[in-house]
Amino acid sequence: MLDSLGSWTSTPWVYLVVGMSVLLDVFVPILPSGVLVVAASATAAGTRTAAGAVGAAAVHGGLLEMGSLTLCAATASVLGDLAAYRVAWRGGDRFDRAISHSRRLSAAQERLGSALTRGGGGLVVLARFAPAGRSVVSLGAGVAHRAAREFLPWSALAGLAWAAYSVCLGYFGGRLLGASWFSTALSVLALFGAGSAAVYLMRRPTRTGP
Repeated sequence: MLDSLGSWTSTPWVYLVVGMSVLLDVFVPILPSGVLVVAASATAAGTRTAAGAVGAAAVHGGLLEMGSLTLCAATASVLGDLAAYRVAWRGGDRFDRAISHSRRLSAAQERLGSALTRGGGGLVVLARFAPAGRSVVSLGAGVAHRAAREFLPWSALAGLAWAAYSVCLGYFGGRLLGASWFSTALSVLALFGAGSAAVYLMRRPTRTGP
């Protein structure tokens, strides 16, 4: 099964599947886009290692795979954020009500809303790692009619940071431990760990003066 998955990750289809998953999970936060990115990069790296790829050509091929997958995931992340932002901008109150109907989005909005207001752009990056944080930020920016120039640069940085972290986790896990479910599971756990850390940092109260 891992051999089949490894063959699949070497085809252009992996970029389409990863891109669509990352793009759409801003609207459907339960989509496992992060897990998919990690699994694809881990399997590709592990398969390359198992095949005995060594030398400069192997390094170049690995960097090309990492770069392509990172660019695909980051671009899809920004496009999804922009789509959610524009739809929420036009929907306004309807999207506010839609968020209130989702317990997960409502909880995330309550948890992250004040932190985003206090922390500004830097917390947009942290929110990209937090469960449902991306949805809350993108939809919230649209509902609040924030200027695109204030939101999109941070969205791009957040998408790139998240994509690079996810791909590196999977790739180096696959290179070190080979194409196995164990290496993929460890990488996914590290991804979830980053999400938990992001939530913790965003929930910390802001210190005021002495």
